[in-house]
Amino acid sequence: MRAKITYFVTAAVLLVYFYLAGSRGVMLLQQGTAVTIPFGVAVLVLPLIGVWFLVQTTRFATSADRLARELDAEGGLPVDELVRTPSGRIDRDSADAVFAKRKAEAEAAPDDWRSWFRLAVAYHDARDTPRARKAMQRAIALHDGRPVRA
Repeated sequence: MRAKITYFVTAAVLLVYFYLAGSRGVMLLQQGTAVTIPFGVAVLVLPLIGVWFLVQTTRFATSADRLARELDAEGGLPVDELVRTPSGRIDRDSADAVFAKRKAEAEAAPDDWRSWFRLAVAYHDARDTPRARKAMQRAIALHDGRPVRA
């Protein structure tokens, strides 16, 4: 719950920032000089990119949460079998062992979104965020019946 609150507060702050930056871009455009018009356009592009990124991230997080709830209802969420250090960090060898098992499951059932979801969690536990995101995107696409990108 704490992560959701942090996410929404951060998103709200970003939206305020985008609004302020966008209003400055409009003010620059209204000046109408040869210097302020290109700057105004440039200042307007940045909030647009930011809003697009925020929407994409929110859609991804919502979809991943939906899959987690569904997998939990089925009793298929991965069991936390990781060894942790005294400080609470995940032991690297333990994460690698679980990852190998999850990767084998995904290779054995490449069209099963559940195995890709569990592989994404294993990637995350192994601190490989880019691959975790790609595996989760694949799980979402398989779940929703969309074509899977290679």
